[in-house]
Amino acid sequence: MSRIAARFKELQKRGGKAFIPYIMAGDPSLEKTREHLQILEECGADIVELGVPFSDPLADGPTIQAAADRAIKAGVNLPSVLAFVKEIRSEIHIPIILMTYYNPIFKHGDEAFFREAKEAGVDGVIIPDMTVEESGEFLPFARKHGIDTIFLAAPTSGTGRLKKVAKVSTGFIYYVSITGITGAQLVLTETTKNSIDTLKKSSGGKPVALGFGVSTPEEAAQAAALADGVIVGSAIVKQYTQGNMQDFREYIKALREAIK
Repeated sequence: MSRIAARFKELQKRGGKAFIPYIMAGDPSLEKTREHLQILEECGADIVELGVPFSDPLADGPTIQAAADRAIKAGVNLPSVLAFVKEIRSEIHIPIILMTYYNPIFKHGDEAFFREAKEAGVDGVIIPDMTVEESGEFLPFARKHGIDTIFLAAPTSGTGRLKKVAKVSTGFIYYVSITGITGAQLVLTETTKNSIDTLKKSSGGKPVALGFGVSTPEEAAQAAALADGVIVGSAIVKQYTQGNMQDFREYIKALREAIK
């Protein structure tokens, strides 16, 4: 069992939900990222999603695009993120997921990426532009090196597609709450509930985490009532960018408290 799956299992035993914050690696520096990760773990994050900066994102809204731009200008890329994770792994004990696009992985080499990710201590990957249909050559390397692959499902996904995503996802399934980019307004409907139910039934009960649009503790609590975990990204990036570290810490604590 992977560390991600083990964390969800532990939470489910006590009736808890996973808090999965997102931050951009290298924004504004890798040293600052280290500090952010330490705060996230100290304040109760269960799993962390670490963004790899990329120049041409598809799913990211303006806040995360700006964070990626700052990180790229600081010289951060996929190899440096892998080296960074390896360096800080003895300090950060919760599971780490890399959120990246496929282009940097393709350039790095699929098997080399998964081998080095495993060596660094990465637990899973989210690749928004990697579809289930295109993952045939990619997945065997992930399985070989024990890296969870987390695919995305959305409100526009039909039942057939939801079942495909449920089948190939490991660790958990990422349900995108809105038909839009990160940082947009949260919308939870009957479709949200039905889709999450379909994903869980089709996967034999794999955990489902809900992301996109969650900004406030109140919204986080609403999302946690439907899903097994809640992912918060743009609002966290905005908080550490605009506020001081004490404000950032208090915001993370409030989110943790809301995601029971």
